[in-house]
Order: sequence, then C-alpha cells, then structure tokens
Amino acid sequence: MNPPDQGIGAAADLELLRQRAREAEETLDAIRNGDVDAVVVCGADGVARVYTLETADESYRLLVEEMQEGALTLARTGDILYCNAKLAELVEIEPARVIGGSLQRYFAAGDWPAVLEMIGSEAKGEVAVLTAGGRRVPAHVSFSALRGGNQSGEVFCCIVTDLTEQLRTADQLRTAHAALLLQVAERERTERLLRQSQKMQAVGQLTGGIAHDFNNLLMVISGGLSILERDPPAERRRKLLDGMRQAAERGATLTRQLLAFSRQKELHPTPIALPRHVEGMRELLDGSLGGDVRVTTAFDPDVWAVRADAGEFETALLNLCVNARDAMPNGGTITIAARNRSDLRENELTGDFVEVSVTDTGEGMDAETVARCLEPFYTTKDIGKGSGLGLAQVYGFACASGGSVQIDSKAHEGTKVFLLLPRSEAPLEADRRVPVGTTPELQEVAATRVLLVEDDPAVASLTTDMLEELGYEVVRVASAQAGLTALAEPNEFEVVLSDVMMPGGMDGISFVRELRARGVDLPMVLVSGYAEAVKRGPEYQNIPLLAKPYRLDELARALRRAATEHRYKARRKFGLTHPLHHDA
Repeated sequence: MNPPDQGIGAAADLELLRQRAREAEETLDAIRNGDVDAVVVCGADGVARVYTLETADESYRLLVEEMQEGALTLARTGDILYCNAKLAELVEIEPARVIGGSLQRYFAAGDWPAVLEMIGSEAKGEVAVLTAGGRRVPAHVSFSALRGGNQSGEVFCCIVTDLTEQLRTADQLRTAHAALLLQVAERERTERLLRQSQKMQAVGQLTGGIAHDFNNLLMVISGGLSILERDPPAERRRKLLDGMRQAAERGATLTRQLLAFSRQKELHPTPIALPRHVEGMRELLDGSLGGDVRVTTAFDPDVWAVRADAGEFETALLNLCVNARDAMPNGGTITIAARNRSDLRENELTGDFVEVSVTDTGEGMDAETVARCLEPFYTTKDIGKGSGLGLAQVYGFACASGGSVQIDSKAHEGTKVFLLLPRSEAPLEADRRVPVGTTPELQEVAATRVLLVEDDPAVASLTTDMLEELGYEVVRVASAQAGLTALAEPNEFEVVLSDVMMPGGMDGISFVRELRARGVDLPMVLVSGYAEAVKRGPEYQNIPLLAKPYRLDELARALRRAATEHRYKARRKFGLTHPLHHDA
C-alpha cells in the first residue's frame, strides 16, 4: 500500500495533465474558429517562438515556388486561384496575369473537354499546353482535390510537368539507336561482301586446282585410249593400261581428299592402337619416301588408343610424311610420335586426347605459308609436284574425327604437325587389313538377273559390261520410278543395284524405302560418289554401299555380301541358323 504523500502527489500530477489538455483543446478550437492570430510555442531549448497564420503558410509557399514543376490551384470550372512561378514560365505569362484567368486558355479547343473531365475525376495524363507565344509544349498533368476547409471538394490542385527535355532525350536515344543499327547493318554488309569475296577467291582457287589436276589425269586416260585404238603391241598396251589405271586411282584419291576436306566423306571410326598401326605402315612409308629419308618413332609406352577411321588416318599420316619428305630435298629424318593429353581444355576440345606428331628436319615454313597451308589447293611446290590437298585432307580428317590440327614451323628450322585425336574407350579389334596388292578371287556366278538403276548412260553402259563380265544378266532402267515399275512386273530379278543420286524426285534411299514398304525382299546394293547423300539410318545398316569409282573385284565383293546377308536373314527368319545350315 502506497504512503499517503505519494498518493496525493500522483493525483495532483494527473489533474495538472488534465488542465493542460483542456487548454490545448481550447487553443485548437480558437484556431479553428479564427479567434487566434498567433501561437507561442516553447521549444525543447526553452526558447519561445511566435507563429502567425502567415508565417505558418510561408514555408509551404516557399516549397511550392521552388518546385521544378508547374503548380496551381483551381476551381472545378477551371478558374485559376493560384500558380507558382514555374507554371507562369511554362505558359510564358506573368503569374499575376495567370491567376484569375481560366485554365482553358492554355489548351487547344479540342483538348479542353478531356482536361475538364480530368479535373473532376482527379485523373492524370499527357496533353499539349499552349503558351502565349502559340507553342505547343508536351506536358504531363495530374489533378487532385484539396481535402479539408470550407470548400472541400471544390478546390483542386494541378501539377504540370514539362516533357520537352524527356521527349528530346528519347528522340536522341532513338536516333542514336537507329544510327547504331545502321552501323551494325553496314558492318554486316561489309563482312558479308568480304566473305563473298573470300569465297569467290577460294572457289576460283579450288576450281583452278581441280581443273589442273583432273585435266592431267584425263589427258593420261584419253591419250591412252587414242593409242589403244591403233592396236599397239602387247607390251605397250600393258603399259598404257597401267598408266590409265593409275590415273583413275589418282582421280579417286583426289576426290576422297576433297571430300575429307569438306567433311562430306563418311567416316567409320574404330579403335586404333597407334604403335602397332604405324608399324604396320612401315613398308608403305619406306616405299613412298625414298631411301634418303629415315623414319623414326617415339611413342609413350602407355599411349592410349584413338578413335578414328583407319583408312583416313593412314592417308593423313602418309600425306604428312610426304610433305615432310618434300621439305627435305637432301634427305633427313621424320619422327612420328604420340603422347597422351588427359583432360584437355583447348579451344572447343575437351576431354582425353592423343597427340600424334610428325616432325621433320627440313626447310620449314614462314608465317604466311603457315597461315595458308591448310587451304585446299594452296601449295608452294612446283606445278605437277603436288595438288595442295594433302594438309587439307589432314585438316578435314581431324575435324571430322572430333579433333584438330596444329602446326609449329619456322623458316629453315623444320616443321612439326600436331594431330589431336580423341581417346578411344572401346576395346581394340583384331587387325583385319588386307595386305597391299591382294584382291579377292573373282568367282564365276550362276546366271543371276540384276536390276540396274542408273540414270547416267555412260556409267550404266560400263556397269552393265562389268556385271556381264562377272556372269550376271542385266536389265537397266534410268530412274527409281522405272525400277518400281520393273519390279512390279513378273520378272525374276535376284538382286538390285541402284545409284543413290538420281533425278525425278526419288533418290536411291527413297527407292529402297518404297521397295520395303511394298514387301520386295531382294538383295540390294547402293552406289554413290557422294557419301553424305546416304543418311544411313538403322534401316540401311545391312545394305552395302559401294563408293564410285569402284573396281571389278569391289563390285563382285559387294554383290556377294548382299546375297550372303540376304540368305542369312532368310534362314534366321525360319530358325535355320545352326552352323550345319550355313553355306560351305
């Protein structure tokens, strides 16, 4: 229980607070009724300050006058009660002449109804303000009603923002953006013209190189044929035939290199054990390079197998060694090496790779030659000494295999070519390469009727002769549609030999697809000089593809393979897959 003196003190404090509250309420009522002209406020610092109604409004007036936007108060009808200096500046009239006038004066007649509607709805929007000089100033206006006072709801304020600078800045940005777009378009046009110029230069160089090399080959063949027509002696006939055959093989090699460069040659990657594979090429390299060039190898003992097309790898390695030999006219040493490059992160290559390098002790190349040496038909050799496709084939092979080529060379310091090939994770297969110079025996076949689908008359005539030489009976049609018609008739065909690229809207692939849809069950062989034309889906995996140009023994092998696989599929269909049921 509180002592008596404490209770009396608390009651006195409470009464004092109530008295001060009554005084404050009376003061507020007097201010509301207009009975007070000034208010004395004692601040926390103990200094008494006197505030009149005029001084209380002064700070707010100063704030409005310093605004960067135009401000005004107006009646619902649009009559202006007050405006600041910024608004008067905007409409180019003194403030005294603005106050008391109508807001309608500063808007076009067609815009005023909308502005009047905005006043009543306390809306905002963008309109054009008319100045005394007749200019149209883009502006943003915002209306709101003044709350409180005796005229609540009858007085409105308006804030006017001049948009001239904002729109000018936006126009400048649009102009700058448009100029930038023009610059980008002009740069792209210039780059496109440059690429077109480079393309035409490359095409001219390419066609010139092709024409030169193929004209030489055709000269050997056409000249040899003209001499054979004169019935030369047997020995000379044999030499002519050998020369013509070599020219044809060189033409086929040139085409393969060109397709490899353009990445249009279909590759068949397999695991390759580099030491064993390169050692297997020793005889080929020694015979191609000459006795004054020595080949050494330096393989890491644990070098990985690579995943690449074995034939194209051999061609690439042979091209590099031949280039190295030509760079050493007085002889020298070529070193073939390989080492592992684990977790490689270089340009677009990532993962495990094997670096195969070919190093020579020859003349080397200057910077300009290094920069261009991968271009097709670019060569520094004398006419007739090289086609300029060797390094292009290497480049195409490496890129198509998922790797790359790098060249390190300086004039008079030799050359080192790095070939990066992806590591193979698959197990190595047995070496199935056929020894050089051996061909399968050409076996006579029983009279078998072949449907030949070939649009080129000259190729069709030669193919017919080759088939007849093998003992086949040939029926030739010039289109896939004609082939469908022939197979629909009661003819006893036993095999179909079709070109891939044919006119008439149906190529060899579509022809095979249509035959299978019709239930035609015959051995089939596709022929093409352009491997990319064959999109080998699962349904074509068991159809042999014979690449042009082909020899007689290659044609015989493809036909035998097609017939054997067809017989095996037929026997498996009836469950006759026991070894006792296989052909001898």
